[in-house]
This record gives sequence, C-alpha cells and structure tokens, in this order.
Amino acid sequence: MTDLASNPTATTHPPYSKQEWQQGYESQRREEAYWLELISGSVPQGLTGTLFRNGPGLLDINGIPVQHPFDGDGMVCSFTFQEGNVYFQNRFVRTAGFVEEQATGTILYRNIFGTQKPGGWWKNAFDFQHKNIANTNIIYWGDKLLALWEGGLPYRLDPKTLETIGIDQLDGVLAEGEAFAAHPWIEPNSVLNNNQPCLINFYIEPGLSSTIHTYEFDTNFKLLRKQSHSIPGFAFIHDFAITPHYYIFFQNPVQFNPIPFALGLRGAGECIKFKPEDNTRIWVIPRDKNRQQPMTELEVNAGFIFHHANAFEVSNQQLCVDSICYADFPEVDPESDFRDVDFDALYPGQLWRFTLNLETAVVKKELIEPRCCEFPYAPPQKAGQPYRYLFMGTAHQPRGNAPLQAILKYDWETRERQVWSAAPSGFISEPIFVPQPDSDAEDDGWVLTLIYNGAKHRSELVILDGKTLSETARLALKYHIPYGLHGSWVSQCFV
Repeated sequence: MTDLASNPTATTHPPYSKQEWQQGYESQRREEAYWLELISGSVPQGLTGTLFRNGPGLLDINGIPVQHPFDGDGMVCSFTFQEGNVYFQNRFVRTAGFVEEQATGTILYRNIFGTQKPGGWWKNAFDFQHKNIANTNIIYWGDKLLALWEGGLPYRLDPKTLETIGIDQLDGVLAEGEAFAAHPWIEPNSVLNNNQPCLINFYIEPGLSSTIHTYEFDTNFKLLRKQSHSIPGFAFIHDFAITPHYYIFFQNPVQFNPIPFALGLRGAGECIKFKPEDNTRIWVIPRDKNRQQPMTELEVNAGFIFHHANAFEVSNQQLCVDSICYADFPEVDPESDFRDVDFDALYPGQLWRFTLNLETAVVKKELIEPRCCEFPYAPPQKAGQPYRYLFMGTAHQPRGNAPLQAILKYDWETRERQVWSAAPSGFISEPIFVPQPDSDAEDDGWVLTLIYNGAKHRSELVILDGKTLSETARLALKYHIPYGLHGSWVSQCFV
C-alpha cells in the first residue's frame, strides 16, 4: 500500500524505554477504591461527573500468559470528579468465563486473538466456544452501565460499586448468541428522534456472507429502529461511523481461513489474512427505512481500519469520514510474544479523510496526519456533525512507529497541530474530551487520559486544558492499570 503511507522510519534514539513500556502489560490483580493523590496542579471545580474506562486487566491465568492483549479479561475503572477531588475504583468484570477460570486456575476457553487452552491442538480442535471477556468499552445509558465486547452480549455493572450484575440482553432486543459492538455512538440531537439523544450501535453476524444489524435506542433504552443488511464475504468491522441520515461501514479487505482454527492449530484472529491488493468496500446504509433509499456500495484503497474519528454530511449526496488507517494489518503470529513487538518494522496508524460521493460512487482520500496516531476522539457534541477539533493519541516523535506517548489536537479549520507529551516514561491511553458545561466554544473543556508511568510502575490520571493542551492537574494511583482500550464520560457522580 505504497500510496497509503511511506515505509516506517526507524528511530535512532527512541524517546522511551522498551522495558518500561513492556511493564505496562503486567496483570493487575488488585481491586480497590480510594481518593486519588494530587501530584501537581488542581482539579477544575467545574469538572463534575464520572470517567469510566475498560481494558484487559489480566494478561495471564495463574501464570499461563494470554497470546494477545486483546484476549485479557476486562477490568473497569471509574474516576468520579467532585468538588476538586477524584475518587477511583477498579474491578474485574465477573463474566462466567472469568469466574470459572479463576476457580480452576487455568485457561478453559479459546479466545479470539490466539489464546488457546493448554494441551496442544488436540485439546482445542473443534471447540468453538469462546469466553466473553467484556474488555473493550464501557458506557452508561438508560440507567445501565454496560461493559462491551464485540464478540458477545454486554455485561451490566453497578455504577456505584462496579460489581457485576450479569449479562444484559437489553429487554429482549438481543438474543442469546448475539452480540453488541464495542463502539456505539451517542447522537446528542437526532433528527430522526425529535432532536432527542439517541444511542446507535451494531452487530456483525458472520457467515459465508455477513449480516450487519443496526440498533437505535432512546434514553430509556427503548428500541427505536432496527435494520439488517447482508453483505458479501467475511467482515472484520470493529468500528463504524454515523451521520444524521446514514450508517457507514468500512469492510476491511481481509480473508478468513477457518481450517487451522477448526483443527485447533490457531486462534481465530490468527487465521485472518490482510489482502492489501484489494479495495475496502464501503457500505452506506440509510438510517430512515421510510425513505426507501437503497444501501450504497463504494470502493477505495484504504488499507486496514480499526477506528473512525467522526463523519458528517456535506450535502445529501456527499459525506466525509475521518479514519485511522494502516498500510498493513499486523497479523498475529502464534509463536510471537506481543511484548517483543518491533515498532520500527510496523506501519503506523495515520489520519485520513475520505469524501464519499453517493451519486457517482467516487471516493476521494486525503492524508491528514502522517504522524503515528490512534484512539481518535472528537468532541461528543459534534458526533455525526461537521466539527473543527480532533484529539488523538500519538507518538512522541513526528516520524516512524512507536508507542503512544502524547496527545495531539488537530484543527481542521487552520490545519494546525498542538502536542502534549508524557515522554520519556509516560505511555498514554485514549484521550477523552469533556466539554465545559454551557460553553459554545467547541474545544472549551478538558482532555482526560490515564497514563502508565514506566519509571514508577504505576498509573496517573492527567487533566489537560482542551484549548491549549497545557497540563491542568496530575493525580497518582497506588498501582498500575494495564494498557486499556476505550472509555466514556457521564455527568453523573457515583460515590
């Protein structure tokens, strides 16, 4: 994919210690609740609410390591901001598989990205059960706190204690064996819902052809709309985008060979092969079935996409989608150790803008940010709308691939960039932007990120000013939280 990105540029003197970075993948078995210690600055008085975060907290079962960090059991953290103080809690999601494996002290399930049961291929052959690890995202909606993982049903938690209540099928909307993806969108003012907030999500049903199921819910978790659309081939779709009138899905050009998985030789994720010579298929689905507008298929050479930043409508027939793209997909090697990754040998994620013309079926693409970046986060009030600012995790250095150590703010209007870095010992998580209440300025607010401090082997919560990216406050946890995935902010306090 030479048109997507130049070859990775090795860094002669990397701004990080690989040993410190590796320590961030140690399992964390402690579960505690306490007020955080303020290291520097002050917590803004106007910052009131709760930050929830989710990610793999257990990277081994009784010393038996998982093959890939995405296979780790989910650990949820909450940070409650109240009157200039922050209250912290963390607990594992007590999924059925987690409880069983902790009781027996061994791995009992095959996991999606490569983790196998001990005993070799014959212990794993023709075993198609997998463990719901509930480790990817966490949302609070309709008075429900839900831990999400795209391979299974959501797990409901108590927002005050983080104790696991159990699987939630959303009042029968989801059937046994279905799933609820880990990247829902909250649309603040839905034109299809009387300008009221709306939660939108999807589920991919696999097969020789794949089926995309989409769901929309009101603030009480009442189902507003559900659609199902069949698309050809295997679909590896982790994220999607929305506009006021459309769902947008990028179907990555990958191939799945189920034979090694069925024979117990490989995990399912290790049987996916990226096809860089093939185009990405883009499926644009009208949200309003009453418009009787057909689903539109487009194609573009887009590499591999995990995450979308945002999308919006330029006109009825023209949409923009902003995405993090990779020139290659880092295929999982069953003999490898994910802690020994060679960053210089891998292509970085980069920010691209795709302009879709639904009338001509032409897709234009533009490289926006060549710097290594991931975890894009647009101001939540601009979901599905034209927007000016985007926050992302990025590498400390402007070229090459590396761990995420910095936060980048991009201005679509001026094309200016601001960068705050936690290097050399800090490794950042997804930036969460919290708008200042009652402010009209899009970037008036705060950026929250949990960093792993490799020099102290503990995690720290950092608060940045949304306008300047200057550090407002830093607070210390008593121990480290392994590298997480996604989170969300709500204005309610749960203490």
